[in-house]
Amino acid sequence: MKSEETIDFHIRWAWYNISRMYNLKAGEFGGSMAIGYALLNIDRDGTPSTKLAPKMGMEPRSLTRMIKNLDQNGLIQKVSDKRDKRLVKIFLTDKGKVVRAQAKQVVISFNKKIKEEIDSKELETCFSVLKKLNHLIDNNNL
Repeated sequence: MKSEETIDFHIRWAWYNISRMYNLKAGEFGGSMAIGYALLNIDRDGTPSTKLAPKMGMEPRSLTRMIKNLDQNGLIQKVSDKRDKRLVKIFLTDKGKVVRAQAKQVVISFNKKIKEEIDSKELETCFSVLKKLNHLIDNNNL
């Protein structure tokens, strides 16, 4: 079987292109796709640090270095809960809000262009297939 004939090849190829495009756009602002994605997943009321990785589909260990970098670059602020010092919430700083707005605009533009070029029924089918694929993987049915 040729790699172009496998399902994962096309998913990986599409994700590589999306990732590269987002990183090029984020590079214009001095960031990366990962930074933009993290900022987009931080709620206005703050997000517990333990909840951020699952929201992003990541392992918590993978996010530790990124949170440290976001903090050092002044994009987020970590605040301990007054009642339970073990709980740490992450909030966007003013600078983080600006970068988040830039990332949001890039995502909106990308989605708008895709919706202009790809029929809504085709997108619905794509989403349905990807949801089923994720369900199969999540439930160890593969």
